[in-house]
Amino acid sequence: MQHAILVSEHEWQQLLADVQALKASRPATPPSAPDRILKVREAAAYLQVTPEGLRKARRQGRLFGVRINEKEWGFRQSELARYLTRYNRQPAAGAAVPALLAAAA
Repeated sequence: MQHAILVSEHEWQQLLADVQALKASRPATPPSAPDRILKVREAAAYLQVTPEGLRKARRQGRLFGVRINEKEWGFRQSELARYLTRYNRQPAAGAAVPALLAAAA
């Protein structure tokens, strides 16, 4: 079932003007770059955990993964960064920073 709303011509013109004003006031933001997907070993190195610890976090719902194929999982880099900040998993001072972490910064 479809619904119709009857609007007077004056109200319609006012609504169109409001929409145009909103479009003009909002700056055009360029689309964000696609997020890089890391495989399990790369993601584990990024988080400085074991691959099994990473899989366990995914199974428990603390980390969301992307199914690459029937066997492999991947993890979006933005999701890994969220995990680092949400669970306070910042690397300890003086710890070796993986190449992936240094390259992402």
